[in-house]
Amino acid sequence: MPPAAPDQAAPVDGAYTVLVPARLSSSRLPNKPLADLDGLPMVVRVAQRAALSRASRVVVAGDHASIVQVCQQHGVESVLTRDDHVSGSDRLAEACEQLGLQGDDVVVNVQGDEPLIEPDMIDAVALLLRQRTDCSMSTVAHAIDTVADYTNPHVVKVVLDAQHTALYFSRAPIPWWRDGMAAGATALPGPQPLRHIGLYGYRAGFLRQFPTLAVSPLESLESLEQLRAMWHGHRIAVLITPHAPGPGVDTPDDLERVRRLLSKQVG
Repeated sequence: MPPAAPDQAAPVDGAYTVLVPARLSSSRLPNKPLADLDGLPMVVRVAQRAALSRASRVVVAGDHASIVQVCQQHGVESVLTRDDHVSGSDRLAEACEQLGLQGDDVVVNVQGDEPLIEPDMIDAVALLLRQRTDCSMSTVAHAIDTVADYTNPHVVKVVLDAQHTALYFSRAPIPWWRDGMAAGATALPGPQPLRHIGLYGYRAGFLRQFPTLAVSPLESLESLEQLRAMWHGHRIAVLITPHAPGPGVDTPDDLERVRRLLSKQVG
């Protein structure tokens, strides 16, 4: 089993900001931020869910006026960012500029397609970054319990050091045992592998710097943006949670699944 998670008992004082990047264009689900989830646009539902955390502020960073408009209609703070950003981190960096966030201000990036995100997990990521002054970022992982997830390239894996700092993220099944190539992936290795959850804490100063960093070869190979930070020497603290996250929304099928889950909660 992976080592125990860092202490989460200390309270979070609320002095951090949640940013929710929202991009209108999506190849698999057009107009995804505006998709209806039990009577609310998805981006609004994500922001309302994030507001249940102890964050002092929740702000949607949208790339289209329609996103800002629905946020205004539902009392959600938002900023309009450029529509040509190549990544969510670039969008968040612009949002930090617009909001005047500085230096050691803590920012938690909650993806705009995670309407079932756990508020306590948001707080835990912010707290971890406060505790880990040696790190520029924080994130979350949980134990993988099936071979299918372990070998799935859409499930990102992470390996850690003894202090719960990321050593590497990969779409490949890692860690991999010496004789695994001969035996094949028919069982999980020990220690139990970890699945990375795409929830990030940043220091605002680093987030502003991130778009200026050169893209790393490993980032291009794996299509994992966090590898750029590690390539340039920045450390990422990782919280191990015992709970898998709620399902995100990437496809029409995902959308229907989340709608069913929400309707059961309301019912």
